[in-house]
Amino acid sequence: MSNTPMAANPLTRAVLEIDEYVSGLGWDQPARLFALVDTARLRAEQPSLADRLGLGDEQETTALTPIEQDEVPTGKPLDEFLGTIAWPGSVTGCALAVERLMLPPSAEAQVPKDLDEAALTKWVARHPERQEVRMTVAVLRDGTRESALRLREKDSPTEVLTGSDLVPGLAQALTATFEE
Repeated sequence: MSNTPMAANPLTRAVLEIDEYVSGLGWDQPARLFALVDTARLRAEQPSLADRLGLGDEQETTALTPIEQDEVPTGKPLDEFLGTIAWPGSVTGCALAVERLMLPPSAEAQVPKDLDEAALTKWVARHPERQEVRMTVAVLRDGTRESALRLREKDSPTEVLTGSDLVPGLAQALTATFEE
C-alpha cells in the first residue's frame, strides 16, 4: 500500500490506504469492515502482529493501522449488521468500504413516489445516469470522520474525492458502533 498519497492527517491516510487496498481487489466486491488501531500501541503491545503486518519502526507515531475484519454478512441489511458491532478498547476507530449505485442530484426529481426499497434499488439500477461508487468511510471514537469516494468510471487514485462529510449517514452508523 505504498502508493497511498501523503495526506494531512492519520485518519485521511488510513482511508486512502483502505481505498487503495480495496481498489486493488477490483470492483463488485462485498462490503469490507476494518478496525483502526494506533500503530505505536500495536507495535508496543503486539510486536509479532506488527511484524506480520509489516509495521516497522519507521512508521510515524501518529499513524493508524487498518486491520480487516471477518466478512460482512450479505444476507443482512448493513445498518442491522453495524448495530451488532461492539469494539474492544484497543480499537481507536473503524472503517467500512462499500460499493453502491448513486444518482446525480439532477435525477432526484425523477424518483417515483411510494417505491419500497427493493423497487427503488431496481429503478436506480436501470437509470441511465447511475454511477457506481465505492465509499470508504472511517470514524474515530471521538467522532472524527473521513471519507473517500471513487467512481467506477474514474477509477484512478488521482480521482478519489476525500472529505469528512461525504457520507454522513454511514459515518453516523459507524460512530454508533462505539456507543455503549
